[in-house]
Amino acid sequence: MTRPDLPTTALAGIFLTSGAIHLVRPEVFEPIIPAPLREHDRLLVHASGVLELICAAGLLVPATRPAAGWASAALLVGVLPANVQMSLDHGRRARRKGTGQAWGVFAGTVVRLPLQWPLFRVALRAAGRG
Repeated sequence: MTRPDLPTTALAGIFLTSGAIHLVRPEVFEPIIPAPLREHDRLLVHASGVLELICAAGLLVPATRPAAGWASAALLVGVLPANVQMSLDHGRRARRKGTGQAWGVFAGTVVRLPLQWPLFRVALRAAGRG
């Protein structure tokens, strides 16, 4: 059995953690659902959590790793609008509050956005395309 490399294991860990939080505390993620999709926010949060858990498990099993890599890449693209929405919301909050803490949280969400690219590359590599 071929063990996943460290980046793939890390991506699986991120998905396991995030997926569990999506299911246990969906209210954490509901505010970042883009406005046109908010009618189904709880369903979307639960669905993305389940998909993250499935991708995580698939990344850890050699036989399913390539398919899980593709699914993980697609999932990362699919949740990008929510991550952008989170940055926009925190930017508005920072402008309104004007506190250093609010600006710090906003900066963290902005810095997080380009970090999606290395995760996407890890997913592609797990799929055999990197």
